[in-house]
Amino acid sequence: MNELNDALSAGELEELGCRSNWKAAWLVLCNYAITAAIFTMMALWPNPLTVLLGILLLGGRQLGFGVLVHECGHGTLFSSRGLNEWVGEWLAAPPTFNNMKSYSRGHLQHHRLAGTREDPDLPNYQDYPITRDRLRRKIWRDLTGQTGWRQTRGLFRSFRNFNQQRPEQRAALAKGLVVNLLALVLLAYLGVAWLYLVWWVALLTTNRLISRLRQVAEHAAVPNLFDLDPRRNTRTVAAGWLDRLVFCPLGVNYHLEHHMRVSIPVYNLPKMHRMLKARGYYDSVTFPGSYFQMLREVTVPA
Repeated sequence: MNELNDALSAGELEELGCRSNWKAAWLVLCNYAITAAIFTMMALWPNPLTVLLGILLLGGRQLGFGVLVHECGHGTLFSSRGLNEWVGEWLAAPPTFNNMKSYSRGHLQHHRLAGTREDPDLPNYQDYPITRDRLRRKIWRDLTGQTGWRQTRGLFRSFRNFNQQRPEQRAALAKGLVVNLLALVLLAYLGVAWLYLVWWVALLTTNRLISRLRQVAEHAAVPNLFDLDPRRNTRTVAAGWLDRLVFCPLGVNYHLEHHMRVSIPVYNLPKMHRMLKARGYYDSVTFPGSYFQMLREVTVPA
């Protein structure tokens, strides 16, 4: 990583690492506002087309809440530790019943071991490139809820065995239940309680697909998964507005930059990307222009 210090001065790295409560609050507000707008669209024009579009877009917003959990877990979204913890545990994690502390412990292991065979996330992308037929089967399992049910049924078991859970997990489950019940009560008060069911359909289907695509985009079929240089083991996708709306909310597509310096907030990663690209740091790196292009790069014909 000494080359990074050659490309960016200490002052520039310090500026990029500066946390802004205003920018952080804007990201949180945007994710909630877009979620509300999707619900509003379905409520005002309830028909199969808007519901299907809503399910697709909600899957991306649910990933957006995951991005906020990720940033708060790193302690990089807001300027203070307390604010990161409060927002992460009350505003970001509960909508999808996430446990920020548990997630963060495992995720830090991924950062520590990325580029090695001990990376705990390897099963998510190690076998790429795969055939397009195999990818289509994975997508089918995601969209039909098979993946979602397999990954979510543990949540229902946790509620059934609530008293046997660790205090940390009980707290996360309780916060998730409070926030979800408030959402259901609000939707019922507005006369659209059925939208809460749509939220769960998205959580079990499109969210699993979009989460899979995120994992694939970040590390699958990279130049060398077992090279310690992030430029070789991690990928950034140069996503357009449609990709950012559906597949990579809140700047999560800048994953290469995140692995270079985890202390830099997600809202500063685009600037870091532009600076490094302008200075030749990425001369040997290619960036897919869309998630569809990325999928072509990580798959092969049958």
